[in-house]
Amino acid sequence: MLSVSNYHVSYGQSEIIHGMNFDVKPNEIVAIMGRNGMGKTTLMKSLMGVIPSKSGEITLGGKDVSNMQSYQRVGAGFGFVPQGRMIFSSMTVKENIETGLTTTKARTVPKDLYDLFPVLLEMRNRRGGNLSGGQQQQLAIARALASDPKLLLLDEPTEGIQPSIIRDMARTLKEIRDQRGLSIVVSEQVLSFALDIADRILVIEKGEIVHEELRENVDEAKIASYLSV
Repeated sequence: MLSVSNYHVSYGQSEIIHGMNFDVKPNEIVAIMGRNGMGKTTLMKSLMGVIPSKSGEITLGGKDVSNMQSYQRVGAGFGFVPQGRMIFSSMTVKENIETGLTTTKARTVPKDLYDLFPVLLEMRNRRGGNLSGGQQQQLAIARALASDPKLLLLDEPTEGIQPSIIRDMARTLKEIRDQRGLSIVVSEQVLSFALDIADRILVIEKGEIVHEELRENVDEAKIASYLSV
């Protein structure tokens, strides 16, 4: 579904992502793990086209998207939930989700989105800024799903969210994958969450993938050692 080849990303003269290569299969959930400052957010933003890449290739479903703008990548099938959620706090829940409908023919929020997130149906007329952190994260995911993506990118989705909500989110993401048949890439520091949802775990360090394991063979202690300072 997603293929990233010989991928380089720089901020000015400083290269952050160094010749990265990885693939994501259809219906697969991949967790990209690493400590702060190792390049996770830079990678996610560049895949979405928010930060330009220096060189390399990204394909989605076999289509080269490397030179597309962010809005074109959404049209091609990318959905993005940024770090910090970035919802529109003065707009209602319903209006927030509707901003994601721009690439589809839909005029109203699809019922299946509210089925995934019943709390958003209850709060559809409430301002986004009045929601809790966990509810805002659900809203950000619903907004990304409104564009009917083939691939969902989530940058640090558990940040600032209480453990009980994190468990619910893991269950919902697997449900989204199973119902919609999409692929999911999550950048994450919380190992328990990654182990809950991922089919495969990649570890990133100083802009390079240094370790990869399938979930069923995972060595938790080894991955934890990469995440400790």
